[in-house]
This record gives sequence, C-alpha cells and structure tokens, in this order.
Amino acid sequence: MIAKIGRGCNLYGALAYNQLKVEKENGQVLYTNKIIETPDGSYAVSQLVRSFEPYLLANRKTEKPILHISLNPDPKDKVSDEQFEELSQKYMHEMGYGNQPFLVFKHTDIDRTHIHIVSVCVDEEGRKISDKFEKRRSMDVCRELEKEFCLISAVEKKQNPQSQIFKPVDYKTGDIKSQMASVIRHLPKYYKFEGFGTYNALLSLFNITAEEVKGEYNGMPRKGLVYFALNDKGEKASNPFKASLFGKQAGYVQLQQHYGKSKELLKNELSKVLLKTTIEMSLQTASGEKEFKKRLLERGINTVVRRNSEGRVYGITFVDHSSKSVWNGSQLGKNFSANVFNGWWNNGNKIEQPVQGNLASKNDATINEELKQPNNLFGFLVKEDLSYSHEENSLIEVFGGLLPSAKGDDYDEGLFDNQMKKKARRKKR
Repeated sequence: MIAKIGRGCNLYGALAYNQLKVEKENGQVLYTNKIIETPDGSYAVSQLVRSFEPYLLANRKTEKPILHISLNPDPKDKVSDEQFEELSQKYMHEMGYGNQPFLVFKHTDIDRTHIHIVSVCVDEEGRKISDKFEKRRSMDVCRELEKEFCLISAVEKKQNPQSQIFKPVDYKTGDIKSQMASVIRHLPKYYKFEGFGTYNALLSLFNITAEEVKGEYNGMPRKGLVYFALNDKGEKASNPFKASLFGKQAGYVQLQQHYGKSKELLKNELSKVLLKTTIEMSLQTASGEKEFKKRLLERGINTVVRRNSEGRVYGITFVDHSSKSVWNGSQLGKNFSANVFNGWWNNGNKIEQPVQGNLASKNDATINEELKQPNNLFGFLVKEDLSYSHEENSLIEVFGGLLPSAKGDDYDEGLFDNQMKKKARRKKR
C-alpha cells in the first residue's frame, strides 16, 4: 500500500474534488470522524466545511493546515468497505491525527480502488500537529497495515519490476483519459524515438494515436497535439484529448526536444547491430509476413506496418522493447525499407538478406540462445500492428515489465494536486 500526503490551504477545493466523485457515482463517503451529520445522511461541501471551521479559526501560523491523504492498496488487493474504514482509522491514529475531524472517501473511478482522507493538521487550540519524519513514519505505518490486513507489500513489488503489468488502453472499460495518461506520461521516459511517425507507431501498440494540430494565438502560429483512443480495428474510439491534459512531456514542444535527444542517442545505440541481425535472420527463415512478425515478437520486437487503402506497404517500424528504441526500417538500412517488404508480401519478391558474421550458418534455436532473448519473458499484451495493419486481431504477448501499471494512476488526482501547488505558488508571490 502506498500513502500520498498532500498539504494545502484550500479546504473547500479538497472537499469539492472528492464530493464531485461522489456526485458522479465514482465515489462515496465511507467514514466520518467528528463531522457534523445531517438528518437525512446527505453531505454538501458547505455543510462539511463547518466541521473544520473551529480548527482553522484557531490556527495560529500554519500556512498549509489542510491535509489531503490518499491510501492506495495494490490493484490486486480486495479490500472491503469495513476494512477500508478500519484501515483509515488506524492510519490516522498512528500518524497523530486520530482525534482530528476527518472524512474518508472511497474512489472507484479507476481499477485501483483507493481512499482519500481530508482533515486538518492543527488541533482545537490552533497548534500544528508535529509532522517530523512524516514520510518515514507513514511508510512504517503502511508496512504494518499491509501485514495486519494481508495486503501486497509495495516494497516487494517495487523490488520486483517484472511483476508490473502494462496493458493497452481498453476504451470499453471507461475512464479512457486515465488509461491513456498512464501510457503517454511514461513512454518518453523509457523509449527513444526520433520523429512523430515512430512515436505514433509506438503509441499504436497501446491503442492510442496522436494527431498534430495547427492554429494561431494572438496572431502567432501555434502547433499542438491531440490524442485519441483506438478500438480493435484501429479506428478512433474516443473524443480528442488535448496534450496538455497529460502533462508537458506529451506536448508538441517537449516531444520535439525528445526527438532531438533520441536522434543523438540512437546514433551510438549498441543494440542496432543486434536488432538488424535479428531482423535479417527472421527474413531468412520466415515463410511470410505472419511468421516474420511472430519470430520478432518472440524476441521482444514489434513490427508496425503502415498500408494505404490499396494494401501497399508504405512504411514499416520496429519497436525493440529490449533496448527501448524505435526504428523506421529505412533507418536500419535500404534492405529494411518499406519497398522491400511490400515486394515480398504483396508481390512475392523475397530478397535474400546478407547476414552478418557467422550467424548465417546457425539454426533458429541457436540464434535464440545467443541473442539471449528467451520466450515467456513477456508481461503486457498488445495488438499486432494495431493502428496500421488490421488483418491480425489476436492478442500476442510481448516484452513486459517495462512500465508502471496502466490502470494504476488516478489522473484527476494528479491534476488536482498540481492545481493546489500552483495556487500555493501564486499566493506566495
């Protein structure tokens, strides 16, 4: 279980954020402590604020008296409402806030059901409750609660990154924005790609596509990006989401910078020779397109094919999950260009590829061993050539354990935290 402790000065904002989840039926008030109750058991932000007013009016000099805590068990943990109530009470008691007024909200808008606690960190006399070594104490409390409630240990999971499963966006399950954010926020941190085409090829593996948009602002030309979720056929299945919803790293300017950095890194990418050799061997031994892609998938390499309406191959991209690099075929050499594969798959003109070194004399099993790319190391699921070539619809396992859980992020929570920080900075100015 992971605890996130936020502090601020906007009580109304913290309560409104959680109450909005309740009104949208994505949350509920699970437990209250020292909160004024209403005859009908309903809650309103204005009514809830009154329970905290005596503490805030007595506040002497604490700049950020509002506590906004989230407790996040592992998505695989099954925690009942009664357990969440008991867990929240014990956490607040151990952290020194057991006698404070607080509300516990359960959020159910993402796959990882979790709770939020809103309270104040000043007592009835306006004195601040000590927060010394707060993060360390919070971690210790979480470890004890994991044992008591038989929850998955966050420490053990962090030490074993292969246990993390990263899945493509599934527009049918809802909360598309949060699913997309979990992918888009992380890809530039992990993968090297030097252009918009290769970026989109990588996004397609996770059922996402991006489009560039142009416009003017105050007479100045502007460029930006919008993102869409894709369905099983690679068609747009959502409204457009502005890049700004997913943070700076998803925006046009930041990605341009990433392309430049990736270009320099890929120049000296040691895995390029190994990747070329792997593709060459697959070309030598595969009988057709399907088998070629399968052989590369077994070694953690995705093949993204772009075809026009007439079926002609006009682009091909290779995503090497081992080195976390994305390559257009032409970047690897003329013998890997789209024309070569179009001639083979559409016209039957298979070109013999020159295989580097002494690998040409070895069989496929030996190559598998020497390349050290064993099967069954793969953790997340993607669709083969999802947004560009839709003739294959079966789910195929590919290289996994690379990124955090796709549905583990509450993106609205992240936006709310950022808004609170911005307000605090403006107030200081």
